[in-house]
Amino acid sequence: MNARERLIVGLDVPTLGEAEKIVSTLGDDILFYKIGYQLVFAGGLEFACDLAQDGKKIFLDMKLLDIDNTVASGVENIVKMGMSMLTLHAYPKAMKAAVEAAKGSDLCLLGVTVLTSMDEQDLIAAGYEYDPHTLVLRRAEQALLAGMGGVVCSAEESAAVRKIVGPDMAIVTPGIRPAGSEKGDQKRVMTPADALKAGSSHLVVARPIVKAPDPKEAARGILAEMETAL
Repeated sequence: MNARERLIVGLDVPTLGEAEKIVSTLGDDILFYKIGYQLVFAGGLEFACDLAQDGKKIFLDMKLLDIDNTVASGVENIVKMGMSMLTLHAYPKAMKAAVEAAKGSDLCLLGVTVLTSMDEQDLIAAGYEYDPHTLVLRRAEQALLAGMGGVVCSAEESAAVRKIVGPDMAIVTPGIRPAGSEKGDQKRVMTPADALKAGSSHLVVARPIVKAPDPKEAARGILAEMETAL
């Protein structure tokens, strides 16, 4: 895969109008988009389907977690939408139900290990007994055993996760910040080139592109940096 196939632009904007403007501005430079809660609840599901029909790849970031039947039913319908990637929290039962529901499709299921906005104190406050690194590795192993297509983790854990999941599973990394960018609410971040060198296969970038004065120039700069690591 080249950089264009690995860069996922997060359409983390409040309205369809803003999302449409970003997609139009970025044009053919960007192939892959992430659509999450914010845009989904503003009509983003229909927009996701339209983008997929136009040849774009869509990472639907829904972080599903529910009883097995509910997860499976949701995944079955998402398969019909033509999405490329879908997230769910990396709980073994949920992952197994999703894998069974997506069997025979091209949908890449991703297990979310530990959110990149969380550090050890956040996990302790949430009642977990593991530090972020340990919990990420435990969930990566569970994702592998469940037959998932990949995991979502911080680039700080990419190298260790790659040793567990092997060369074929996707490792999708949010919290990517080009040199000099603000971290925002992310606590575990890395530059694009360093993340790829560490073992990430796909990088999710939102604010450094969609909030840039010139999104197209920002995207091209990140793609160029990624190419240096490939």
